[in-house]
Amino acid sequence: MAFLLPSRTLAADNDYPTAARVDYVIGCMAANGQDHLTMQQCSCSIDVIAEQLPYDDYEAVATVMGMQEQRGEMGVLFRTERSMQDDVEHFRSVQADADLRCF
Repeated sequence: MAFLLPSRTLAADNDYPTAARVDYVIGCMAANGQDHLTMQQCSCSIDVIAEQLPYDDYEAVATVMGMQEQRGEMGVLFRTERSMQDDVEHFRSVQADADLRCF
């Protein structure tokens, strides 16, 4: 039996591309365990993040966090630019809220 949800709910729930959600869950499971319960918790976590952070912001923060690991001047720029650091801190607070709600 299929249930139809209002289109507004579907749009809000699907704000993040499936590939981005799966990538997050795979990384989360790599860090927290490879079992069914962890998969459910990691899926919950990305859902909570998606509720609080638009996908464009999530994607930008993921880029900054990836670039922070680079050596040289490029990495320094991404590690020291205040606005980028503020965005990363905001993401980490959203992620901490997701962890509290899901784990």
